[in-house]
Amino acid sequence: MHGHRSIARGRRKTLLADYSTNLGELLSRRQSEAALRSAKVESDMASRTKSEFLANMSHELRTPLNAIIGFSEFIQHIAASGTPSDKTGEYAEHIAGAGRHLLNIISDILDISKIESGTFSLATEMYDLRELIDACIVLIEPRIREKKQVLDIKADPVLPSVPIDVRRIKQVLINLLSNAHKFTAEGGRIVLVATRTPDNGATIAVADTGIGMSKEQIDHAMTPFGQVQSSYARGHEGTGLGLPIAGALTKLHGGEFQIYSEPGKGTTVFFTLPPAKSGKPSPNYQDKQS
Repeated sequence: MHGHRSIARGRRKTLLADYSTNLGELLSRRQSEAALRSAKVESDMASRTKSEFLANMSHELRTPLNAIIGFSEFIQHIAASGTPSDKTGEYAEHIAGAGRHLLNIISDILDISKIESGTFSLATEMYDLRELIDACIVLIEPRIREKKQVLDIKADPVLPSVPIDVRRIKQVLINLLSNAHKFTAEGGRIVLVATRTPDNGATIAVADTGIGMSKEQIDHAMTPFGQVQSSYARGHEGTGLGLPIAGALTKLHGGEFQIYSEPGKGTTVFFTLPPAKSGKPSPNYQDKQS
């Protein structure tokens, strides 16, 4: 009798062990299936986003190309007819403008591709921030005046020299000023604030009285290939890569990049640049994200 009980207990233990093993395998299999489904959803979303981006780029690229071809054909027709025209200079300027716009689009695509692949590098030097700000203002002021907007500059009397890639930080600031101009109505106000930080670095902010963004729109705007899905970007010229590139370039310099905005109440974007003593900038964006 005792032997039968031992055998029964042994069988129960075996069945329990088999049940536990099978349950563990089932749970592991379901977890793996859930992980695969999640990965597929993420992959499908990334693929769909990039497809939408490429569709948008197709339009962005064709628009200036069509202008270049069309105005070139006008000039060819004028030359073939032998009849002088006062429109030739105007058409040539349209061609040049379309070419510059096309170059900007291609440059944005190349920049974000290098940043995402971790192959983007900086050429840093010590540079006076006041000089950099003045150079950016000269470029943006004509457009601001044309739209009857007000540009206020509030900078510390003495700004530090910091280690930066001059061309790239100009790109960041011009992008922020251009966005403020673009998304602010005629007669609106744009403020540029530049201050020295206690550690001899700098903070630069651009604020506007424009249309503003919700938190969801900010998330889209800061995601490469993502802004094209946002109503914030519709109806406005551009690739939608400006803010992701500006944020990435700031982080490459070891700085911070933040956006504060609310629909109908404008947007404030600020970025920081660390001083020389904080060490050299990160070699690539991927390192900063890991």
